[in-house]
Amino acid sequence: MDNGRIYYVNHETRTTQWEDPRVQIKKASNLPLPPGWEERYTADGTKYFVDHNTRSTTFQDPRVAISATSSGIHYERSYRWKFGQFRHLCSRASLPTGHIKITVSRNMVFEDSFNQILNIPPQDLKRRLFISFKGEEGLDYGGLAREWFFLLSHEMLNPMYCLFEYASKNNYSLQINPASYINPHHLTYFKFVGRVIALALFHNKYIDKGFTLPFYKRILDKPLTMLDLKSIDEDFYNSLKWVKENDLEECGLELYFAHEFEVLGEVKIHELKPGGEDILVTEENKEEYVNLMVSWRFTRGVEEQFKSFLEGFNEIVPIQWLQYFDERELELILVGIQDFDIQDWQSHTIYRNYRRSDKQIQWFWQFVSDISDEQRSRLLQFVTGTCRLPIGGFSELMGSNGAQKFCIERVGKENWLPRSHTCFNRLDLPPYRSYDQLKEKLLFAIEETEGFGQE
Repeated sequence: MDNGRIYYVNHETRTTQWEDPRVQIKKASNLPLPPGWEERYTADGTKYFVDHNTRSTTFQDPRVAISATSSGIHYERSYRWKFGQFRHLCSRASLPTGHIKITVSRNMVFEDSFNQILNIPPQDLKRRLFISFKGEEGLDYGGLAREWFFLLSHEMLNPMYCLFEYASKNNYSLQINPASYINPHHLTYFKFVGRVIALALFHNKYIDKGFTLPFYKRILDKPLTMLDLKSIDEDFYNSLKWVKENDLEECGLELYFAHEFEVLGEVKIHELKPGGEDILVTEENKEEYVNLMVSWRFTRGVEEQFKSFLEGFNEIVPIQWLQYFDERELELILVGIQDFDIQDWQSHTIYRNYRRSDKQIQWFWQFVSDISDEQRSRLLQFVTGTCRLPIGGFSELMGSNGAQKFCIERVGKENWLPRSHTCFNRLDLPPYRSYDQLKEKLLFAIEETEGFGQE
């Protein structure tokens, strides 16, 4: 356990995970078998599986990639495996015949797409998309569809339209704008956005901009925690942290179960519970107060918008199809794995208590060179909070105080795990004694995708 949280170690494959592997088997029973597989039972009622592709049988369920040996049952947790299962579900749901033609002008891509997408039955949108731009000749073999998703997402997620806003002045990930109600049709637009995002997932295309990690967690219906606040509203997070760590009565601070907030210049009061304006926060009930404040901060003024978003999303991709993914993996699927210029990364990295010539730093860059683009994206997520780079590359990375370069600091002992400080783009790298030890510890850290080792 880390800070009291249970995780699971597979000593056979040397991998770890938060999810109880026994629960994975239960979840897998709701997924379809891969093509060519069949489920059967022996005379005594034991389940087994037939692979007609190879004309073989096995007691191993192919949906969870488990292997039964004399030492027990072992589980494989792989992003590629989960992605393959998701693509299989999309392939089975797609309509094999015909196509849907969508014609838009480049300078009206948002409006033209909005008027057409919402008037097409959701099931028909699961056919092949045929995109054409007005006044341009060309056949769409996939390239125009990719361009359309990129241009459309760039427009519809533009904060100028007041549907979405940046998480903070230094965090350019997007979240729903509570002031979107100034557009009387905003809920219809959120349903449209939900459809488009799901279409991008269904047709295996990428969008231009990404959302905050808490937004992805809400899509996946995963519980949000106080720590999730830190990436989108550090001041709010710090104030709640202070409440948790200090005695309110000794400090003489009076708080009530209500909170003031401002939308478009209008100050409003939200009661966290019925009669909250008259309920004093005490040492006995402050845990409830913090939990209610966290819940409210993520949903304030955006519940109806998010509901409409999910309505459009579920018409194309049922949320159950994404049950195996975590929020960081969902971000990878939606915005893609980026090509990395390792030389640019090195050139814009600073060191604390390390020198560029130290062996741990040499090993770190060897590690970055050796791993896959997917793992590099994971590493970037672990340290900065997102898998995407600004247009200017590593030189334009932003932190909580503005421009903040990628930083590696010598912290801890050789048996410690690496830690990250996403607000400062900083990796705490202990002084490991060998490349293999550094590789093992870093891989462990970046695969723990739900805040493990992060601050």
